[in-house]
Amino acid sequence: MSEQHLNYERVAQVIDYLSKNFRKQPDLSDVAKQVHLSPEHFQRIFTEWAGVSPKKFMQYLTLDFLRDRICELPNLQAAADAVGFSAQSRVYDLFVNIEGVTPGMFREAGLGLKIKFGYHNTPFGLCFLAISDRGICGLGFVDEDRKRTEFEAFQQKWHFAELEHAPDQTQPFVQQIFSPDQSQLQRLTILAQGTNFQLKVWEALLRIPPGAVTTYGHIAQSIGQPSAARAVGTAIGSNPVGFLIPCHRVIQGTGKLGGYHWGERRKTAMVGWEMARAPELRTSEAKA
Repeated sequence: MSEQHLNYERVAQVIDYLSKNFRKQPDLSDVAKQVHLSPEHFQRIFTEWAGVSPKKFMQYLTLDFLRDRICELPNLQAAADAVGFSAQSRVYDLFVNIEGVTPGMFREAGLGLKIKFGYHNTPFGLCFLAISDRGICGLGFVDEDRKRTEFEAFQQKWHFAELEHAPDQTQPFVQQIFSPDQSQLQRLTILAQGTNFQLKVWEALLRIPPGAVTTYGHIAQSIGQPSAARAVGTAIGSNPVGFLIPCHRVIQGTGKLGGYHWGERRKTAMVGWEMARAPELRTSEAKA
């Protein structure tokens, strides 16, 4: 296990602990004991990963705070502008786009397509990434204590494509996707198998700015189908490219984070990690 992956596991374990015990306000030494580290060592690891202290990180994830961060307007771009996210939002509008496969390619399951894949360490644990000349085809996360099924599931969707294990060629994409500075993104295209409805939902997710969250109902409103919140949830659960299509930014209307295909602990880590880097939060804290 790499040092980066080990540190994520430590961070994730502490996030679990703090989520259950945050009201008790455990001190740093109590938190560090959960991962068998000295307070100083753990504080350094967590701050390097999150950019903020463990206490500040968990303050971002309280019900009241998350409710305040929900984009409530049907037009998510308008919501982003209203809370000062316009620059970050435009980054995603400009640099990430989704290309749906044609009906013929969907039926042919990637016939004639060459896809390269690899497993890589990220700030959120090990990931499986698949790319082709036409775009990123798949991104999922792997837990060490669970059977790796990402490749098999991916192969079923693209079983006529030529699949090649080429981690040296997928690694540069991982470095870009998970860069803390999203303003430096180069243009990325996602090649996705999905229905027209699923593609609409996934495109709507791209308009949720980093550091903000929204609800299933607001996504349904944003695509002009306000009564389709349940179908929206199903489409979000079918997201083939985790993190880059940010389904982790969709939460319950109550402010609870809710479920996530790759685990609630990982969703908690992603939402807090992005909020810790949200420019307007950093600005408001600097003024406080």
